[in-house]
Amino acid sequence: SELNHFENRFFNDKLFGSVSTDLQEKVKNQRVIVSDLARLNALRDALSKGNDTVVWLDADFLIFDPGNFNLPDEPFAVGREVWVQQDKQGKLKVYKKVHNAMLMFRQGNSFLDFYLDTAERLLRQNQGSIPPQFIGPKLLSALHNISQLPVMETAGMLSPLVIKDIVRGGGEALQRFIEQSTSPISGANLCISSRDREEVKCAEMEQLISILVNDGVPFSGKLYP
Repeated sequence: SELNHFENRFFNDKLFGSVSTDLQEKVKNQRVIVSDLARLNALRDALSKGNDTVVWLDADFLIFDPGNFNLPDEPFAVGREVWVQQDKQGKLKVYKKVHNAMLMFRQGNSFLDFYLDTAERLLRQNQGSIPPQFIGPKLLSALHNISQLPVMETAGMLSPLVIKDIVRGGGEALQRFIEQSTSPISGANLCISSRDREEVKCAEMEQLISILVNDGVPFSGKLYP
């Protein structure tokens, strides 16, 4: 924020109050889904107050290379997800999508209102179970597949297998991540929920942060084409 002369604002649970009661009841107060809506309301509100550019970052999004975390010259942008996990046969599989742990919108963009309206409409129309990522990465990735949304490639996301490889100094999951990444990332969503699910240990998460902040070795240019 200081490097780019941005105001830094932290939102607590009061953020959820911007989502209508009926929608909160519809999703049975799933905090992930409510947060996906609430962040859009917060971003739209910030733009309505005259801010030229607004950026959302999840609380577990770490910018470890701020000098190279440059906002794209686009009216809006989403983050890049390169998710590496094992399939049912134990083989590594890579899913290349987009995510909303980082969102950027500028004045005059045509996407924010459309995205918010579409998300609310889909939630109200849904009659079955609602997965946590329904209006977040799932909806954004579907829209991206159709219209190729502007993506901030340096705003990544790390799966548990990639985190473990970074901590141990390398591995096939990390290599697959690098191969499918367009460029080195300078910030990443660390998916703290993976720690809550015990897919990543607390000590591993602490090691990861230390490695990224101190040297970022796994993401140096040497490992990329």
